[in-house]
Amino acid sequence: MLTGLPGGLEFTGTPEQLAELIEHWVGEGGSDGFTLQPTTIPDSLELFVDHVVPILQQRGMHRTEYTGATLRDHLGLPSITTPSHRSDSAQTA
Repeated sequence: MLTGLPGGLEFTGTPEQLAELIEHWVGEGGSDGFTLQPTTIPDSLELFVDHVVPILQQRGMHRTEYTGATLRDHLGLPSITTPSHRSDSAQTA
């Protein structure tokens, strides 16, 4: 597996080695997220999703299902209630 890393670094290795690198960076506080930059699409992206993500899921480092229906839910952020855009007089008319 070949992938681009921050700062123009490249990684070549097995899915297990890439999962270990990700786990190390997150565990040491060196990262709180990653941006995927596959070298070829869709092949590299499919390799990551099919081979690295399951390893990260087994290690408890990646969710196995989503907990809500919105991005805010997925990120664990509280819901926002927005005021009505209609004025009181428009609501009674």
